Amino acid sequence: MAVDQQAALRWLEALAHVYAANREHLTDLDLAIGDADHGINMDRGFAAVQAELAAHHPPDLRSVFQTAGMILIRTVGGAAGPLYGTFFLRAAAACDGKSELDAAGVVALFQAGTDGVQQRGKAAPGDKTMLDALLPALAAMRATLENGNGMAVVLDAGAAAAKAGMIATIPLQARKGRASYLGARSIGHQDPGATSSCLLLETAAKAWRV
Repeated sequence: MAVDQQAALRWLEALAHVYAANREHLTDLDLAIGDADHGINMDRGFAAVQAELAAHHPPDLRSVFQTAGMILIRTVGGAAGPLYGTFFLRAAAACDGKSELDAAGVVALFQAGTDGVQQRGKAAPGDKTMLDALLPALAAMRATLENGNGMAVVLDAGAAAAKAGMIATIPLQARKGRASYLGARSIGHQDPGATSSCLLLETAAKAWRV
């Protein structure tokens, strides 16, 4: 299948439900090493995105992601707002002039979004951040695409790699953000940003399968 405007809207609607369902889980993770608000912020932000998209139907694929990015920057507190907002704004730019995306286009979308997060947050692999889920996911998606696989297989590979990257944050010591203030005490806790990023990939794999 191709990802068109309706598929993008379906993904964002699904994300609103997923972050609402995982609000407490993400907040509990953030309670251990952060401000205890990541789940609250993600739920609020994506609920606001869904409300805006329902009230003002965007005219094209780029506008869907651009609207999402702007709303997230405006409504999500902490570091998550600028980072996820940047992800979707860069994703929007990757869709410029396109009415739909094939598998290569979807990988380019995640490449653009992940690059934006890395540039905005100045984090590196192993810093115990959302990039520890996004970067492995992107690498797996690129490799799977290069092997000639279609959309579903590419997205499944990305989701699986994101989950592995998320789990791999547990033994890491945080080197960025609020969690870095804890030093060695951040070891043993799963990163909430990597967890919400894993949910981002898993939801795309489900929403864009049908």
